[in-house]
Amino acid sequence: MAEDGEEKLLATVQHIVQTLGSSDTMTEDILKVFSNYDGRLSLDKLYAARAAAAAAASGGGGGGGGAGGIGGEHSMPASPPLPPPPAAAAAVSAAGARPPVTSMERTVRTLDRQISQFVAMDRLIWADSADADAFLEAVDDLIGTVQELDAAGTNRALLDRADELLSRCMARLEDEFRALIERPDDAAPVVPGGFGSDGSDEEDDFGGGDGYGDEPIPIAKPVTDYDVVIDALSPGSIANVHQIAKRMVDAGFGRECAEAYAEARRSFVDESVARLGIRPRTAEEVHASPWEELEFDIARWIPAFNMVFRILIPSERRLCDRVFDGLAPFGDLAFIAAVRTQALQLISFGDAISSSSRAPERLFRVVDMYEAVRDILPDLDPVFSDPYSATLRAEVSTMCNTLGSSIKGIFMELENLIRRDPARVAAPGGGIHPITRYVMNYLRAACGSRQTLEEVMEGDLGVNGGAPVAVDPDRPTSSLAVHIAWIMDVLHKNLDTKSKIYRDPSLASIFLLNNGKYIIQKVNDSELGVLLGDEWIKQMTTRVRRWSVDYQRTTWGKVTTVLQTGSPGIGGLPAKAMLQKLRMFNTYFEEIFATQSEWVIADEQLRVDIRAAVEDSVMPVYASLIAKLKSSPETGRDLYIKYTPEDVVARIHHLFEGAAK
Repeated sequence: MAEDGEEKLLATVQHIVQTLGSSDTMTEDILKVFSNYDGRLSLDKLYAARAAAAAAASGGGGGGGGAGGIGGEHSMPASPPLPPPPAAAAAVSAAGARPPVTSMERTVRTLDRQISQFVAMDRLIWADSADADAFLEAVDDLIGTVQELDAAGTNRALLDRADELLSRCMARLEDEFRALIERPDDAAPVVPGGFGSDGSDEEDDFGGGDGYGDEPIPIAKPVTDYDVVIDALSPGSIANVHQIAKRMVDAGFGRECAEAYAEARRSFVDESVARLGIRPRTAEEVHASPWEELEFDIARWIPAFNMVFRILIPSERRLCDRVFDGLAPFGDLAFIAAVRTQALQLISFGDAISSSSRAPERLFRVVDMYEAVRDILPDLDPVFSDPYSATLRAEVSTMCNTLGSSIKGIFMELENLIRRDPARVAAPGGGIHPITRYVMNYLRAACGSRQTLEEVMEGDLGVNGGAPVAVDPDRPTSSLAVHIAWIMDVLHKNLDTKSKIYRDPSLASIFLLNNGKYIIQKVNDSELGVLLGDEWIKQMTTRVRRWSVDYQRTTWGKVTTVLQTGSPGIGGLPAKAMLQKLRMFNTYFEEIFATQSEWVIADEQLRVDIRAAVEDSVMPVYASLIAKLKSSPETGRDLYIKYTPEDVVARIHHLFEGAAK
């Protein structure tokens, strides 16, 4: 009875299918509905029933007896037979039946049904690991089917249908891929031991192995140790996205996968850079900004540059290599697309600084930028080793070269600044001129970066690939030494021009003395002495001595001449003439003291030396004159001496105190 009931049920279904199934697709869909509704109506039984019906219809139409005789010639015409199932394709007459449903067609329809269920889900497929495994299995089957159909080339319509299904499948995989990267916590936990797990304690690096946690960007605090890696995804999440990437690449959607990865990771990179205080600025904005503002921007740019190129970008490379392991070149494409925008933003700021004003005060910040870029170049080679990112490495190298050129340009501008400094206002009292203080303190401070400046001036950066050049401490003929010696020569000529402002030649000599002595001091107590060399220092010291002699000759030469009384004995001057000389000395001495006590000799030792030289030249002849006058019978007791030798010495020791006053 049960068998009769099942046969009736199958017959009823066949009748419904025969009545409503106007096409192969509709017939197949109706059979699927019944097979899902009742376990007795499996697709195999339905196909077997269809095959039997098709065979009966074929047999009845070919002979005149049997069942055909029951109805007789006056029976109702039979309904057209159902399209035969794949199992009965050989039994269907080519002349009286629809094309058979091949096993490949049945596979595509089955995959369509399975995949459509996953594609239609309103939640992440990877929220359930069983669903994810089933979906990937279906995807693998579909990819294999498409490849078989494409290789056969005999059923274009079925291939197009499979391709359309594959496109829908890839679109859903791309959504899942992006979501797993952006929101890894939404996925189901993965059993350790998958892709990227070696059984180590790597989970500790991910805060318990559950992805980002509440805060996905772990670089908000300042970092001084750049030997760290940001693991943005847990090993389990990496295993999931790797499986998706592999299917998309196998299906010919590798570029779409790379673009999806880059889009998902780019937001992380953008936010990370934004947290470092870096904002996009055009070259025009940089050039128009005041230096005080740019100094602040550079102070933020240097640590941000180190953070991005030492931590963030290498971490992205590591993550990308793991996600796209064995899937070249799509990992390289994804990596460069994810980091290029922010990397170029940092590079463009460096280029804008290089091409902006080369005022001397900018040297030290530009040197800081140059050193940051130079030091990082060797570490970029393994990160930007592929052809797609090699151009970005070249951009960084180019920026380093332009910063080096900017440093050279700043030194040239320093020369121009010295040349253009006007010789209109004299330094009070012949003191140290502001341009001398500025240039010497500037060069002294610049020598704090001597290694870098040597490297830039030598121009060996491109030759050595970023390795600093060796500095020879006993080599005063390096490019930097020659450049600084040239600047010193320009300064000397400028000071010589300025000395001509003074109408008093003695004051001009004091001016040159002060500035020359200041220069020697700054050279001796810094690396300028190493760069300029002993010979240069000797030449400068000789100049200072000459200016000292010039001062004594122009100031005290006439004084000592007045005090000359000739040789003792016969032919000596009469007392009246000697008194006249004494009065002339008093006049000269008072004028000199009134004037030169306001002059300045800044260096204490130089001041002592000049006073001693004056005393040595004046006091012997003055004391001799006084002694002769006292011993002359013509003067007698009425001799009036306004300044005793002790008074003269005391006044000489009060010369050049303008600075103290």
